[in-house]
Amino acid sequence: MPKLIKNQDIIDDNYQLLETAPAADQPLPEGNLLVPLTDWLENQQRYVNHQGSVGVWLDSHEEPELLAAQIQSLPVIAVNFPQFTDGRGYSIGRLLRERFGFLGELRAIGDVLRDQLFYMARCGFNAFAIRADRCIDDALNGLKDFSETYQAAVDQPQPLFRRRQMQAE
Repeated sequence: MPKLIKNQDIIDDNYQLLETAPAADQPLPEGNLLVPLTDWLENQQRYVNHQGSVGVWLDSHEEPELLAAQIQSLPVIAVNFPQFTDGRGYSIGRLLRERFGFLGELRAIGDVLRDQLFYMARCGFNAFAIRADRCIDDALNGLKDFSETYQAAVDQPQPLFRRRQMQAE
């Protein structure tokens, strides 16, 4: 079973990522599924009676607003990072957490590398499917690359100067 980092632990990934949805006349795979946003929006009724959890994955060009009405019913939302240089997923993560109040698992998938994890976590991601050719144990250490942050973000809403003021009081 593949592994992923979730809440700073390495665990089994018990979701199957469907790159494309099965044809309407084909049965769904068993177990927990991550389905493409476009299929979720067009065929939600198909997943209602599925014998497992169903989450949604967004590609970097898709808008999280499309999930706004159902966001709290989803156990997992994954965001695809198609390549290291594509930063749109960071914005999607912040929108899902800050604007839409998503509280479930927010997973980074695709070209996910150690150097990105700290910044992804700052944007609200709490789960990371590390690229298959990389060491997940080494990637886990990427969450601890920096001991302090200056700016406010999803993971630390107070900027450093305000935290220092609070300590001095």
